[in-house]
This record gives sequence, structure tokens and C-alpha cells, in this order.
Amino acid sequence: MNAVGYSYIQEALGISALPLRQPAIVQPVTRLERIDNTLAVPAAMAPASDDILGHVLFALKHEGINLGILAQTLPQIPLHAFEMVLRESPNGIYIRKACYLREAFADEPVTQHAPVRGVFIPLFDPERYITRTGSRNSRWRVEFNGLGSPSYCATVERTAELEGLLNHDILGRARAFIDSLPKMMMDRAINWAYLSETQDSFAIEREAPSTDKAHRFIELLRQAHDRHPLSEDYLVALQNATVSNKLDMAAAYRHEQNHLAGALPGAAGVTYVPPTPELCRELMEELVQFANEAPNQIDPLVAAGIISFGFVFLHPFMDGNGRLSRFLIHQTLCRSGALEHGLLLPVSVAMKRDEGRYLEALQAFSKPARDFWNVLWIDYGNLTLDFTGHPAIYRYWDATPGVTFTLEMAQRALEVELQQETEFLECFDQIVTAVNENYDVRGSDLANLVMMCLTNGGVMSKNRRKQYQYTVPEEVFDFIEQQAQALLNPNTP
Repeated sequence: MNAVGYSYIQEALGISALPLRQPAIVQPVTRLERIDNTLAVPAAMAPASDDILGHVLFALKHEGINLGILAQTLPQIPLHAFEMVLRESPNGIYIRKACYLREAFADEPVTQHAPVRGVFIPLFDPERYITRTGSRNSRWRVEFNGLGSPSYCATVERTAELEGLLNHDILGRARAFIDSLPKMMMDRAINWAYLSETQDSFAIEREAPSTDKAHRFIELLRQAHDRHPLSEDYLVALQNATVSNKLDMAAAYRHEQNHLAGALPGAAGVTYVPPTPELCRELMEELVQFANEAPNQIDPLVAAGIISFGFVFLHPFMDGNGRLSRFLIHQTLCRSGALEHGLLLPVSVAMKRDEGRYLEALQAFSKPARDFWNVLWIDYGNLTLDFTGHPAIYRYWDATPGVTFTLEMAQRALEVELQQETEFLECFDQIVTAVNENYDVRGSDLANLVMMCLTNGGVMSKNRRKQYQYTVPEEVFDFIEQQAQALLNPNTP
């Protein structure tokens, strides 16, 4: 079987790029077909093996935009190859895209035999990708409508799964749900969301926050509603607020190489290496610009997923990146105006319950990117990290897994976590009211007992009965249990 398009280019030129999701391969078919994880190509459609530009044009037409490969490939193709195709098809859609990107990546003009005419064409097909209104290049009449810039750009494909989530209108449903609650219940649900979001964001990092640290993070979450634009200084201030060790507090983006490590010792334990400090700074400036523009240009949850995962992949600080990346989800939603009146979707609570999927979304990029680093273990705490790839790996990345996961967690945060907590609070209030109407029980004892009974499936344990036997009458335990089971299991006879 012969590779075609991007797959062929990777093999022929030794391009540093993450694995293709659906490589094009010549197969015994009569037309293009997507078969399992490949794009089956009839032999008659395959460009000649020595026609790199032909493979580029095939890829642009049939495989979409892969800036990571194009950024490395187009500068290697001689200018005369573009000019020959232009002479034959001066207004061709795909040669115009190729010439536009060739000039963007190589800063070298392609000679036009005649001015390009016709309407502007989008670089990214809006039916295939999430796009936004972008800058127009009048020379090639191409609009860069990507999620970023020609120097740093994420792509998000309109998969069936993602389209379903977008059509669900998660943020609209969240606003409607909160607005439907009585004021006091709304305040209690939101306060629970802030506390639980804080606890589980730390728990994902395998850390139990102190009372002071938890309080500072809750205040940080509340600050998201200030809609402060991102900048290096602001991100540094946020990072300082998320860490308690003064030695871990940053003064700027990192100026040394960092890495993530797992349970294995030595080089084998290094699970991800972010870009070099110099590249990290450049790309953080690009990400910050995107973060300050995109929430009002595209679906806020899509923007939040790109910003959150993009941030953690760049890892601009030596500590606190994970918690900050999840905070940026809230900050993005607030900046867009999608969440008001202190509303917060407890996405970290949902993520904590589905950590395996969270890890999969992260590893969709981090695992193949790790393969472009040679890691040499010298001794404990002493490693050498040598990047063997191309900066395009970090400049252009597929955000589809991260965005899809972000929307799934936002939906779960609303329809499971937040709604279940509201139902819990309603049950709590009903039981407390019923007990107070029939018995005289100290308020703090009653609150504790009702809470314990509800979290124990409506059963009052022997230990709790024994613990409160001298302050609460025995019949109260039975009454609480009966009320709880009636509310939790309304259909049980």
C-alpha cells in the first residue's frame, strides 16, 4: 500500500508531526472512501511520487488543513513548482491556499502571472472545522479563519459527537436552571459549587488544600467574574494565588525547561515535556491574544477548551499549571458573558469523577509529543532534555479531544453535579422542616444527622445513633431515616 497526501509527505520528507488520525492510503477502491482509520484512495487519484506539491494539493482538498505538516513542507518546495500550477489554474482554490501558506511560512513571495480574482475563500472549511472571522489576504484572496494565527493555531473538527454537544446549549440550560431556583437555594447551590470545585481541582493534583489555601482558591474563582483580560502579569498573579510555597511563586513565564513525571523512575518516568522556554513565551503571547478575543467570537465552551488545554500543554510556570488551566475554563466563560450572577459550573468535580477520560484527553497530545524528546537520566533529579522535533508540533495542534471533553464535563457539571446537589439541598430542607415540626432537636445536631443520613443512602448508621444517643431521642433517628428514604426512593412502597 502506498501513502498519499500528508502521510506520503511525512514519509518522504521526514516531517516531525503527530500521527495522523486518518492517513490516506492507496487501496483497491474506485472512489475515495473512509474505511476504519484510513482514507482509501484509488490509485488513479494518487499524485506522482516525485510531486510533493501534488500531494499537498491532494491533502488540502481531501484531508483538510494540517498546519503542522504544511509549515515544514511548503518552504521546501521550490517556488517554480507553485508558479507552474498557478499558470495553469490562477484562481484554483487549493493552489491559492498553498501559495498563501507558503508565503506565510517562508516569507518569500510567489510570483503571480495574473492577479487572483473571485471571492475570498476560507482557509479552513467551516463545515468541517470550528472557525471564526479572521484576517483577509487580498493577494491570494484567502481568509485565515483559524482558531489562532498563522504562528499558533488550534484546530477543532466538527465531529458528530461535538456537534451533538454544541446543539445541547449547555450554557443556556445552565442559566435557565439557576434562574429557576429560589434565591436562597440558588445561593446555596452556587456556594457548594465554589467549594466543591476548589476541593476537586486540588484533588486532581493529589493534594488536599488547607483551609487558607482553599479560601484563596475560592476567592480566585470568584474573581473570574471580574472579566479581567489575560496578560503575563495577571497570569503570574493568579499563579502566585494558587501556590502556597513562596519558592514556587513565579515572577514571569518560566525561563527553564520543565517536564511532567509519572510513577516510573528515571527517563522512563517523564510523561510529557512542554516547549522550550523561548518557544513557550512566544506561544503564550499568542494564546493570551486568542484568549482575549475568542470567547466573544466562537462558542465560549469551545474557546474554554482550547485555552485550558493549550495552557497546560505550554506549561508556562514551574508549578500550579493544572489548577490554573481549569480556572481558565471559568475565566473564559465569564469573559464571554455566558455566566453571570456568580454562577459557576463545577467542571473539576465532573473531571475528578472521570479522571481516566481527562487523562486520555491530555494524552491525545502529550503522549505523541513526548516521542520528540530524548531524555537522558543522569541521577536523581538531574535529567537532560533534548528536543528532536520541530516547533510546529507545539504551534499547531488538534484541540478536538480537549474541546469535546470540556463540553462533556460542562454538561455533566450541570446535569449531574449541580442538579444532584440542588436535589440534595431540597431533600435536606424538607427533612429538617419535618423534624422541627415534630421534635425539638439542637440545630447543629439535626443538620449533621440529616446530612449523614442522606449521604448514606437514607440509612442512619449505628455509629451515628450511638454518637448522638445522649442529645437526640431514639425516635428522631427513625423519623429522619423514614423521611430520607421516602424522598430518595419515592416509588418504593
